[in-house]
Amino acid sequence: RAEPIEPGPHTVQLIYLSDVTEAEKGVREGKFKGAVVIPPDFSKNSDRGTAPQVGLVLDNTEAVAAAALQQSLLEAFNALRVDILPVRSDPRVPQMYPIELYRKIDYDASLVPGAVIMAIFMGTMITGAFNLVMDRFLGVHEAYLSTPLTKIDMILGILISGVLVTTLISLVVLGAGIWMTQVPVAGGAVSFLAVLLVIILTAMGLLSMMCALLSRVDHPRIVGLLGGFLNVIFFFPSGAVYPVESFPAWLRAFSKVNPETYSVHALKSVLFKGADWRAVQGDIIFLIGFTLVMFALSMKTFKRDL
Repeated sequence: RAEPIEPGPHTVQLIYLSDVTEAEKGVREGKFKGAVVIPPDFSKNSDRGTAPQVGLVLDNTEAVAAAALQQSLLEAFNALRVDILPVRSDPRVPQMYPIELYRKIDYDASLVPGAVIMAIFMGTMITGAFNLVMDRFLGVHEAYLSTPLTKIDMILGILISGVLVTTLISLVVLGAGIWMTQVPVAGGAVSFLAVLLVIILTAMGLLSMMCALLSRVDHPRIVGLLGGFLNVIFFFPSGAVYPVESFPAWLRAFSKVNPETYSVHALKSVLFKGADWRAVQGDIIFLIGFTLVMFALSMKTFKRDL
């Protein structure tokens, strides 16, 4: 009877589990956006008209996904010609009881991680890549060639200075977002360290990528053109605004290699769920790998000559 959920644009994918504890654990770990708990006597009670009940365990930190899941279930029940939570109790009508695992997160508060990621991206543009191109455009780069600085010294200088400035900007944006939305942040010092690590790794990865892409560019206009393009293709498929699961297949495939996807997921897990290191270790490992690959590419593309 749950099949009416799946037709259409396949917004909801059904995975059947026999253990309620395993389903709830999957929601807490981010594997599922929600879990529908159908008791063994549901069909029997429905046939008898004795108010069958359905439980819905929701990851309410993803407001859009939670609303979409509830709407899909409403449509499924409508296909069965029943209602959910009627105004007056009707023993023949199944009732669904949503269970939110986490404290309520308003939609504006759910955008805070995305705002932080946007600040990181803009910080990497104005501190790392832009400074590099402007130095070459103004001729300052020529002065570096008269010093004993090696190629790796120059790249590390750009990365370290860029990470410091970008991290400070991102923390200011994070603090302002928390203050304006009044969202209570889960966890204490450990959560702050996890957030700080994610911000630093994201900044290092994006800075390394910008160095790899712009190391041979000699005009600042190209930075603006390329930066706007990269900002769009990285930010919107990251899950900062809409859940990744709602994207078409080709865009979901791209999100799997998008570093901002992992940054947004890690920030949401730590800030809103109070997740521990195990819950975000996959995100951190990907960000470390992305940073190392981009750093290696920047070493290949950067030239220490005119």
